[in-house]
Amino acid sequence: MPLNERDRIEILMMIGVGDRMRTQQEVCRLFHEMHPDREPVSQSTVSRIERKYRELGHVRDAPRQGRPKINENVQQDVILSALENPHCTVRQVSRDLNIGKSSVSNIFKKVKYHPYRVRLIHELAEDDFDRRTEFCEYMMDHNNQNNGFIANILFSDEATFFLNGHVNRQNTRYWSQENPHWMQEYHTQHPQKLLKIRMAQCGS
Repeated sequence: MPLNERDRIEILMMIGVGDRMRTQQEVCRLFHEMHPDREPVSQSTVSRIERKYRELGHVRDAPRQGRPKINENVQQDVILSALENPHCTVRQVSRDLNIGKSSVSNIFKKVKYHPYRVRLIHELAEDDFDRRTEFCEYMMDHNNQNNGFIANILFSDEATFFLNGHVNRQNTRYWSQENPHWMQEYHTQHPQKLLKIRMAQCGS
């Protein structure tokens, strides 16, 4: 059990002053006799208490290091930031409120706010389902007629990069306590986009 300030003062009184000073071993034995139900103190503990009193003039605990605790008003400001703009980032809230990013993250975690990421899905037109069925039937028929038909097809791995930053899965978040199933529609035929195609031959 750690010593509190009252225990340290008691040990100082046991050490004494002048010709009535006790040795560290005697202080340890006396403290144990007066508090038999507690864990005995060591001579090094007595020595540290005595040295601290001679250097600082007191035996109080030093102030704790680290950032001060975030008060309730700041916590409310963080939550309001997420309510007003669910797409805000931890860095943005930290900068706007002038508090640490770790504090913002801890507050979100405390109120069980989670950053949901956007998921890109293809836009389907009304006749796309019939086209899928027709394509599957077409591929199955040609594969039955020619077993090497699939190996002769050149497939493309396509990636689209929008220049206006509409959809960015890396930076887009939605802070909420429950999954909002947020959707944002963007058409694939956009006037400003960069198309990257990687070609790979099937079966190679």
